[in-house]
Amino acid sequence: MAEIGHDINHAKEVLESGGLVAIPTETVYGLAGNALDSAVVTNIFNAKKRPSFDPLIVHVSSLDQAKEFVLEVPKEAEALASRFWPGPLTILLKRKSSIPDIVTSGLDTVAIRVPAHGLTHQLLKSLDFPLAAPSANPFGYVSPTTASHVDQQLGHEVDYILDGGPCSVGIESTIVSFESEMPKVLRLGGLSVEDIEEVIGEVEVNIHSSSKPDAPGMLKSHYAPKTEIVISDDLNPEFRKGTKGMGALVFDEYFDGISLENQFVLSETGDMNEAASRLFTGLRTLDQRPDITTIVTKFVPNIGLGRAINDRIKRATAKE
Repeated sequence: MAEIGHDINHAKEVLESGGLVAIPTETVYGLAGNALDSAVVTNIFNAKKRPSFDPLIVHVSSLDQAKEFVLEVPKEAEALASRFWPGPLTILLKRKSSIPDIVTSGLDTVAIRVPAHGLTHQLLKSLDFPLAAPSANPFGYVSPTTASHVDQQLGHEVDYILDGGPCSVGIESTIVSFESEMPKVLRLGGLSVEDIEEVIGEVEVNIHSSSKPDAPGMLKSHYAPKTEIVISDDLNPEFRKGTKGMGALVFDEYFDGISLENQFVLSETGDMNEAASRLFTGLRTLDQRPDITTIVTKFVPNIGLGRAINDRIKRATAKE
């Protein structure tokens, strides 16, 4: 397994030598390497077994640093960055040639953000290069929100895990594109559509899945546990035949007919922020129970971060 610690200087040394470091962010842990080194980025794809057509997010320390790698920052994009960076917002912008093709899967845009985690922010400021950092998990599986999650999944592929504690947001960043006349949300995430629209007005939500995505995290099947997961507003007749082997991921109310010890509650108080931060932990906890063969869940209220939670639930149940 990987070495785990809090040593920013050691993480810096590993990255400068071409190694891979799992970094904490407010969203999920990322598998980070030098974004300007194609060989290192190739190692990221290989470690995750991620398809090369799925682009990566580039992490920088500031808006000023982001400007070094993009052709321009539209006025509305700058307004969002000024308001929400550091934070769970990724902006898709036209890239400069200094960003290797492999990072963007050959697209002429790069997904870029400033993460809001003290350790990683310090690390980024200490480096002479940005970090490419998709979630630190095998491709398609539940994203990691603690250092131990990373170690369980990719410990043999990572040179060092920078332990920053549990992720406070717990779901990936929201991705916004400015290629069209109206800004588009390409991935729902830790920043709500409502918060974005308060700053720049109406946006289009266009999160269609694609076999050749325009941005990271747009594939139909993603964020999935190994255990079968189904969505049900109520326990359907086929489930009522017997609930042995069933677990449940619930928002704030338990499912009838499933033992309480096999249910994971996202937020007993109905707090959407708490629910988002606990979503991947809940999926992982139920997935690791050997007595659970099916996980049943239902959508949360589709407002605020609930839209992003429901997006992850949909993708967790989607078939390849």
